[in-house]
Amino acid sequence: MTPDLQLPAAVSLTHSATMRRLLYEGLNSLGFDPTDTYRRAYDGARLQPPSIESRQEHDSAPRFWQALEQLTGDVDIGLHLGEVMKPRPMDVVGYLLLASRDLRQALDSFVRFQHILSGGFAARLEERRDSVRLIIDLNYRGVGSLRQQIECLALLWQKQLSSVTDNEFSLSGVEFRHLPPRRISEHKRLFGVTPQFGQRHDALIFPLALLARPSRSANPRLFKLLSEQATIELAELSENLLLDRVRNWLEANLGQRLCVLPACAMALNLKRGVLQRDLAAQGSSFRRLHDEVRRLRALKLLEQGMATRDIARACGFAELSPFYRAFRRWQGGTPKHKA
Repeated sequence: MTPDLQLPAAVSLTHSATMRRLLYEGLNSLGFDPTDTYRRAYDGARLQPPSIESRQEHDSAPRFWQALEQLTGDVDIGLHLGEVMKPRPMDVVGYLLLASRDLRQALDSFVRFQHILSGGFAARLEERRDSVRLIIDLNYRGVGSLRQQIECLALLWQKQLSSVTDNEFSLSGVEFRHLPPRRISEHKRLFGVTPQFGQRHDALIFPLALLARPSRSANPRLFKLLSEQATIELAELSENLLLDRVRNWLEANLGQRLCVLPACAMALNLKRGVLQRDLAAQGSSFRRLHDEVRRLRALKLLEQGMATRDIARACGFAELSPFYRAFRRWQGGTPKHKA
């Protein structure tokens, strides 16, 4: 084989400390020691206390949420945390929502600055004739949708949107990517509707007319100042650079779905042509980045001893023959496992 070319790996995603601070309060409200719960979820690893300024590694979150049900003995712990947690502005995005003119401006701001909250968000608005879908997908590399986390977040967002609309916000539907749990009585009680499970996206659905609902806390001058600050904070996140956003999207979706330019552009809230043009301006292309991420994943899985057929599938190849052709192009030979 030819020597490996050291291509840049995707920058690690991060998320703000806001959610963890709210989780500490929520766990305490439910009678659980938050520090002990986190320590047990992370097997005793030393964690920094949540603060306003710090950001945390995005891909470490699944470990906490996957352990939470067993640690608490509550099969609906995500819902019950969302029920007791009190969303309030603790970062620039939260204050921006409250200063918005109406719900439309608030949600447009959330979509625009979503990566300040979490680099793993793939949120967007979809307007239909008389309804709106707020997609709140939160993605992790190699991990599907986390039921407890997204159910907690969905309730938090329902509360947040109620505060923006002076409690006039109402859901007409909820969609989740995960499969239905054994019972959904708590979902019906807390959301006021019966969620649909096994859907393509995690989404809150509400009447279109609510977008024009003016906010009593609207403050145009403050909104302008906060927008400027949010723009600065977003620009400071290295993970928000376009090439890394595309790489991270590919990392999260490779082997899970068809990774094509239109789907990536939609997830990044960009028009297809804009994404194509901006990548070209940086000397790259979607095809090149796709190939890069596939190659790095194939080499990593090969190093781990995974079977060739499984590697091909994890890299988004439906058949072995195109995988072999790609690997020969990358490395000058066929895949060889370590002895």
